[in-house]
Amino acid sequence: MSEYGWTVVGAGPAGIAAVGKLLDRGVPSGSIAWIDPEFAAGDFGTKWRAVHSNTSVKLFINYLTDAQSFRFAHAPHFALNDLAPTDTCLLGDVADPLVWITGQLREQVSALRTTATGLSLHGGRWTVETEMGGITSKNVILAVGSVPKNLDYPWLNEIPLEAALNPEKLAALPLEGATVAVFGASHSSMIALPNLLAGPAAKVINFYRGPLRYAVDMGDWTLFDDTGLKGEAARWARENIDGVLPARLQRCLVDSREFPELLQSCDYAVYTVGFSPRPVPAAPQWGKLEYNPANGIIAPGLFGVGIAFPEYRIDPMGFGEHRVGLQKFMDRLNKVLPLWLKYGS
Repeated sequence: MSEYGWTVVGAGPAGIAAVGKLLDRGVPSGSIAWIDPEFAAGDFGTKWRAVHSNTSVKLFINYLTDAQSFRFAHAPHFALNDLAPTDTCLLGDVADPLVWITGQLREQVSALRTTATGLSLHGGRWTVETEMGGITSKNVILAVGSVPKNLDYPWLNEIPLEAALNPEKLAALPLEGATVAVFGASHSSMIALPNLLAGPAAKVINFYRGPLRYAVDMGDWTLFDDTGLKGEAARWARENIDGVLPARLQRCLVDSREFPELLQSCDYAVYTVGFSPRPVPAAPQWGKLEYNPANGIIAPGLFGVGIAFPEYRIDPMGFGEHRVGLQKFMDRLNKVLPLWLKYGS
């Protein structure tokens, strides 16, 4: 059974950052294992390329240049390089350099193209079971990502979030004359709604729980940085939700008396109600694993980073949010990795 000092599970943006920062910290490349079934920048690179970001180009560039091991100074020219630093962009513009960086890192560490299925700790070392067999590792970083949440309305035909956020995939669905329910009032909601209204659906009903929230740049910090609308989604929402509703769009508070009847009138549903952590490799030795939001520690030598294990931070006005985003994952690692290097199993 192969032995490593560190194993990173997941190759999305958080996993990429974790491998890069371990190398930057001087962890020998031969002692790092990296596990992922695709090495295609995770869901970021395989599902969300057509989505408009809520992050500025300059923050993506900051992430890409933060780790020396990324070798981004030697990267080919990408479309991202031509965009204004303060603009937002399509996530595909960021996925391309992420995939290139993944290739650079795979040349430096032991990249195992498989899925991690189990975790156990014995004798101060973790055994990571995979579909290809097991490895042992002194330390493990989980960067497993997340999956969209849904609701329990089984009579509605669910439109996957991946399709609702991608005009090309949405156009392939038979929505002529249909009534489509969109649950939520998030960034994803404000992308799915105009996508649906640009198609042949007869009516779109947005079911929501409360007022919209917009991010506000305060200079050295941002109000509602992780829960507020930004960029193109914010612009569309101000004009069409808090402004004048488009002709085929109706909104309904889920606590209203009209909710049951309107829901029954729908044929399809899009759930833009957040994300849940992707299940971690089974660990029957421990039961359900919980992480410490302050430092990402799960157990001795076991750590979590990324959207499945986000940092929780309180802003200067006392409002707390879970921090999700590429630069935020990198900032998190810059803060906690010195601790993880000492806290190992």
